[in-house]
Amino acid sequence: MKTKLILVEDDQDLGMVLKQYLEFSDFEVIWFDHPQKFLDDLAVLETSKLLILDVMMPQIDGFTLANQLKNQLNIPYLFLTAKGQSFDRVLGLKLGGEDYITKPCDPEELVLRIKNILKRNQSILEEIVRIGNYNFNRNQMRLSFDEKEFQLTEKEVELLEYFILHNHKLVTRKEILETIWGENDYFMGRSLDVFMTRLRKYFTLDERVKFESIRGVGFKIDLPLSK
Repeated sequence: MKTKLILVEDDQDLGMVLKQYLEFSDFEVIWFDHPQKFLDDLAVLETSKLLILDVMMPQIDGFTLANQLKNQLNIPYLFLTAKGQSFDRVLGLKLGGEDYITKPCDPEELVLRIKNILKRNQSILEEIVRIGNYNFNRNQMRLSFDEKEFQLTEKEVELLEYFILHNHKLVTRKEILETIWGENDYFMGRSLDVFMTRLRKYFTLDERVKFESIRGVGFKIDLPLSK
């Protein structure tokens, strides 16, 4: 299955070139030539792995768009802009952008940067991850704290992985259920509640680990991660 990317770029010529090159590089690309079209179809975020935002766009610039959606952007994103000032670069990184590429950019360089971002975001799940005073071993499906060890179920591992990738973000119940359970209904929702109770119980030994329930919405994740 091809990795799905979202491109929000109002320049028709550049947008077409980037879309074609990225597709040639074995990505699936959803291209929006106006920020409002993207805002009208945010559901695409749920199945995409990375977002490319042009900064200079009509009505809503890329920085403003990223800031407005900061609680909904559960995937890495980078900025694409004709500006080259250091102020813009710093602002983009402060907004949570993984990278900042100045136009005109070499499509091959863009592909390499995208692959690096995707690799960085995946690598955290391929080794032991330190969550506060806990060690999470994904391959062995094990969570440990000093001499205590907890053997996790597959669903617990998937849920914890999801929270690691969406750390410091507000994640909705709908997103979690559709991503991990494959559907969003009452019974799956009750199952999610059971697993959340289990995760919270595992992490009671470190008060810095927080899965805050946001009533009617989902959970605010706050994990002190390190390697």
